[in-house]
Amino acid sequence: MVENSRDTARARADLRFKKQEEAATVRQKAMAEYVAESDARKAKTDKLRALRLAKEAEDLANTPAAPAKKPARAKKSNVSPSVNSSP
Repeated sequence: MVENSRDTARARADLRFKKQEEAATVRQKAMAEYVAESDARKAKTDKLRALRLAKEAEDLANTPAAPAKKPARAKKSNVSPSVNSSP
């Protein structure tokens, strides 16, 4: 009887250990996938950023310099301020 309970206890412990090992393996695989996706996303973002910056630099270099405009002058009114004011 004692032998039987030891065997069942050992079998339960082995089963529990096996489940824990499988769970650890699943976690490791999930983490590896997460890291791989994160690295791929970062590489793609870096590539797109470099392309955008290169295009902006090219656009800036190819844009002709616009002539500087003189600021518009305020027009003088022909009506004197005393005529427009209300008492």
